Amino acid sequence: MSTAKRPNIVLIMNDDMGFSDIGCYGGEVHTPNLDRLAASGLRLTQFYNTARCCPTRASILTGLHPHQTGVGHMMSDWDLDGYRGDLNDRCVTIAEVLGDAGYATYMSGKWHVSRHSGPDDAKHSWPRQRGFGRYYGIIAGAANYFAPKTLTRENNPVELPAGDYYVTDAISDQAARYIAQ
Repeated sequence: MSTAKRPNIVLIMNDDMGFSDIGCYGGEVHTPNLDRLAASGLRLTQFYNTARCCPTRASILTGLHPHQTGVGHMMSDWDLDGYRGDLNDRCVTIAEVLGDAGYATYMSGKWHVSRHSGPDDAKHSWPRQRGFGRYYGIIAGAANYFAPKTLTRENNPVELPAGDYYVTDAISDQAARYIAQ
């Protein structure tokens, strides 16, 4: 058995961002924290990106083309195998692989690879069922920044705290707490 320390893995996916938008890829936007992570980590430079965010998410989670995951377009069920709008059970997620290898897997942010986003909907393609041991974020693709409707912790709806709430700050803070663990 190897005694070598396994690396920690932090995967950051940002919607609606071009290849050269951040500093480490030559962009003009000042992104010192992302640049520092990129300088000391692995930078992905070869990836198939779709025009829509959910097929891209399905690809990065599984390493497959979007239609192989069941998320060939958006979240509607087109009654075609590759276009069911749900991450299918024939694909394996990176979280499932890492979990099987003994890693603790956490996700904070937008899931958006399941057409089932309500608290009483089927959860077979939600983060916890697809390999993430902990989850905080929104299940659906879009949300009000101040009052997101599908805000979820693990598999349960989250009551918004009183006072100021901003979902971007909340998921970032939760991600930092997960990393600290």
